[in-house]
Amino acid sequence: MEPENHKIRVDVDTTYLEEQSSPHERRYVFSYTITIRNEGSVPARLLTRHWIITDSNGKVQEVRGEGVVGEQPYLKPGQGFRYSSGAVLETPVGAMQGSYQMVADDGAQFDAPIAAFRLAMPGLLH
Repeated sequence: MEPENHKIRVDVDTTYLEEQSSPHERRYVFSYTITIRNEGSVPARLLTRHWIITDSNGKVQEVRGEGVVGEQPYLKPGQGFRYSSGAVLETPVGAMQGSYQMVADDGAQFDAPIAAFRLAMPGLLH
C-alpha cells in the first residue's frame, strides 16, 4: 500500500470560559485550541475553513473564511500548526465540526475533515 500523499490530522482541545460567559444572558463562551498536522507525504497549505456550530436548541451557525487566525499555514510533511480561537453559544452545550480546504504542492486540492467535538459547560454532563 503506497503512502497517503494528502493526510491532515486535526486535534482539538476545548475550554469553557466562565469569566467571559453570562448564563443569565444565554451567553456561553468557549475557546478551542486546534493542532493541524501534515501526516501525508506532500507539503500543503490551508486555504480556507468551514465550520458548522450547533447549539443544543438546534440553532446552526455556519462560518466560512480564509485561513485560520489570519494565516494560511504551509505544512511540510511532519509539520504542525497550532492556534486558538473561540465560539459563543446560546446554550451551555453544543458541538462544532467542519473542514479545512487544503492545496498540496502537487496541485491537488482536498478537504481535511474536522470531526465533531463537544462544547460543554463543566458540571452539566454526568
